[in-house]
Amino acid sequence: MAPLDLTDPAVVADPYPAFAAARAVAPVQWHEDLGLWLAFTHAESNAVLRDRRLGRIWRDREPADRFGAFNLIHRNALLEMEPPDHTRLRRLVSAAFARGHVERLRPWVERYAAELADGLVERSGGSEPVDVLSGMAEELPVGVIAELLGVPAADRPLLRPWSNAIVKMYEYGRTAEVEDAAERAAAEFVAYLRELAAERRRAPGEDLLTHLVTVRDAEGGRLTEDELVTTCILLLNAGHEATVNVSGNGLVALLEHRDQLGRLRADPALLPTAVEELMRFDSPLQLFERTATADVELGGATVRAGEKVAALLGAANRDPAVFADPDTLDVGRTDNPHVSFGAGVHFCIGAPLARVELQASFGALLTRTRDLQLARPARRRPEFVIRGLTELPVVLTP
Repeated sequence: MAPLDLTDPAVVADPYPAFAAARAVAPVQWHEDLGLWLAFTHAESNAVLRDRRLGRIWRDREPADRFGAFNLIHRNALLEMEPPDHTRLRRLVSAAFARGHVERLRPWVERYAAELADGLVERSGGSEPVDVLSGMAEELPVGVIAELLGVPAADRPLLRPWSNAIVKMYEYGRTAEVEDAAERAAAEFVAYLRELAAERRRAPGEDLLTHLVTVRDAEGGRLTEDELVTTCILLLNAGHEATVNVSGNGLVALLEHRDQLGRLRADPALLPTAVEELMRFDSPLQLFERTATADVELGGATVRAGEKVAALLGAANRDPAVFADPDTLDVGRTDNPHVSFGAGVHFCIGAPLARVELQASFGALLTRTRDLQLARPARRRPEFVIRGLTELPVVLTP
C-alpha cells in the first residue's frame, strides 16, 4: 500500500496529518505508484538533501524534440547540476550576486511593498474583500526579480504566466495540454532572455543580468549563453514561486491563528522569526527529488544506485523529533532548522532576497492595517508539489 496518495484532494488540501501517520510507520518508504522512496522525517530528509551520493541527475524529457526548450532550461540549471559543474556555475552566479544586489534592492522592495499594501487597503476600506494573492503576493516577488534582472516594466506581465506554466511540469498526473503549455512557455522565455542578454551586452547597466553577462571567475571562465538564460529563468521560477506561496500560505496561517497575528502586530521585532516560522509551518515546496549514484542506507531502507528518493520538506518541517509542538504556529520560534530553502550544495541561492521580500510584505500589511479578516475561505491550488493558493480574499481595515 502506498504511504500516501499525492493526488487525493484531502492530502493536497492538508498533507500534514497524512505525513504524521506515514512517519509513524517508517522514516523512509517506497511509493510504488511514483516509483521512488519518500523520506518523512527531518533527519532523513536532511540526509537526502546533503548526501553527495544522492544527486540531482537531470535526464531530458522524452521525446526530446517535443521538450527542446524545457530540457534546455533544466540541463543547464544550477538546481539540476552536481559538482564540479555545479561548483563552477554557482561560483559565477554567487560572484554576480555578491555585487550588493540584495542590499541595493532592500529600500526598493520596502517601498514597493508599501505601495502595494496601500493600494489594497484603499480598495478594501475595511468592508470590501480584496485578493491579497494577486494584489500583493504575486506582484511583489515578480516585480523584485524583474527589477533585479533589469526587465523593462512593460515586459514584466509576461513573466509570471511563463513561470506558472513551466512549474506545472513538476507535478504528478500531468495532462498533455499542461506539458505542451510548459514547452511553449519555456521556448518563449528563452527567446525573450536571449534578446535581453544581447541588449545588455550592447548597453550594460547595474542590474544582475548585466553582471551575469560580464562575470568571470579566477580562471577566466564565464557563463555560456544557455547557462545565462537558464540562471535567469531559475531565479524567477524558484525565487518568485516560493515567495508567492509563503506569502499566501503564511497569511492564511496567521488569519487562522489570531493569537499569533496579534502577537506579531504587537511586536514587529518578531517579523524575522515569524517569516522563518511561516516557511516551516506550511512549506511552499513539498517534495524535492534526488537520484542515488551508489547504494545508500537511509532510515532503515536501502536506496539502490539509480533509484530516486524524495525529501518531503513539509513532513520534515513538522517532525516532532526536531520541532517542539510542530503543529503549533509560533511566530517567536527561535529553534527553527526548517529545510524550506533546501540544504547542502543546493541551498537556495536567493534565500537572502526572499527573506527581504517576505519581511517587507508582511510588515507592510501589518503596519497599514488595524485588522485583517478572511472574507471567505482561500482557494488552494490543486497540485501537491508546489503548495500555494489561487485566491486569498481578505478585508483590510485601515
